[in-house]
Amino acid sequence: MDTNLLKLTVIDQNQNFRLTQVILERTVPDELLKTKKIVAITGIRRSGKSTLLWLISRKINTFYYLNFEDERLLNFSAENFNDLLEIYFELFGEQKIMLFDEIQNIPGWEKFVRRLFDEGYKIFITGSNSKLLSSEMATALTGRHIKYELYPLSFKEYLLFNHFTCRDNYHYATKEKSKIKKYLTEYIEYGGFPEIIKSKSKTELSQLYQDIIIKDLIVRFGIKETHSFRELAMYLVSNITSYISYNNLAKTLHISSVTTVKNFISYFEEAYIMFSVSLFDYSYKKQIINNKKIYVIDTGIYNAISLKFSANTGAIFENIVFIELKRRNKEVYYYYGIAECDFLIREETKIRQAIQVCSDISKVKTYEREIKGLCEACNQFNLKEGTLITYDLEKSIKHEGVRINMLPLWKWLL
Repeated sequence: MDTNLLKLTVIDQNQNFRLTQVILERTVPDELLKTKKIVAITGIRRSGKSTLLWLISRKINTFYYLNFEDERLLNFSAENFNDLLEIYFELFGEQKIMLFDEIQNIPGWEKFVRRLFDEGYKIFITGSNSKLLSSEMATALTGRHIKYELYPLSFKEYLLFNHFTCRDNYHYATKEKSKIKKYLTEYIEYGGFPEIIKSKSKTELSQLYQDIIIKDLIVRFGIKETHSFRELAMYLVSNITSYISYNNLAKTLHISSVTTVKNFISYFEEAYIMFSVSLFDYSYKKQIINNKKIYVIDTGIYNAISLKFSANTGAIFENIVFIELKRRNKEVYYYYGIAECDFLIREETKIRQAIQVCSDISKVKTYEREIKGLCEACNQFNLKEGTLITYDLEKSIKHEGVRINMLPLWKWLL
């Protein structure tokens, strides 16, 4: 790459980066600033990784910065990393902190980062796929990095964006509750991507989805069966929370093989656009062969692009709860026995929580089914209590020896 163009890019980017104005100031976890390890911030496209990097920069003042998604860096290769260091020294003197956006675009980046780390540099990197934290980093950076997965805004952050202050005790007057419910309706409809919160544009959401499918997946993995790939993505987004079988998907969508279906779904997960959840079983083999449940990263994407013919509030509620559990770093499974329970939370070797989600339990049969599934799961794993998340009901009951704590979705999210 031409070093003069590289120097100009560095100058432009550093000036613009320092002048950045953010939509919402998210919290920078103390652990990211205190750790001596390489910090890898990853998550779906447009979730706010660059903003978090900027917020980190405000707390450290002196640093080197580069965003590798700049089209002027298309010819940048691993051989240019040393040129980049020389340009930094020439322009800014010696600094000991590096901020690199979307560095995984450059093959061989991990060896450069490893060298910097060994020379005593503090390094923050971002990337839009989970591959950044798996095989690529496992080889060169084992034990030298920590990961931080960034999701679209939580409901609490959404309220802060709308200048609504949450109380520590979560006790609100009627007028305040009405406001919270109004914001929850908006949050369900448009999701938590920072730019979409501002624009409330489903067209932008649809374009974001297309960018992920094309740029982050089809191009990156060199997918040739693009029609099947797109059809599978659309099918899964339209059927969130449903049970899926790789075999059935291959037959239904006329995809060449079950292995292809598995690979495609793994790509969706790498780009953070979808997640699959396994049935809990102490046998890992049974976890693998049983049906999965699928969730999408953001309900705004579901509402913008799915082939739905009527509101599916129950599935949307369940999807929101799942993403919040992921945001809280929970290890999530589903339970299926005589009855069903939406979520089991595992900590180390034990199941510690059982959670059922139902937007409307006003019908007797629905109420009985949800309570039965939750109690069965609790009794199966010796849990004294379980959580039932509803639209607006808040109370506690005892059923079959299990304490059932019912909470409105908005309160559980907070």
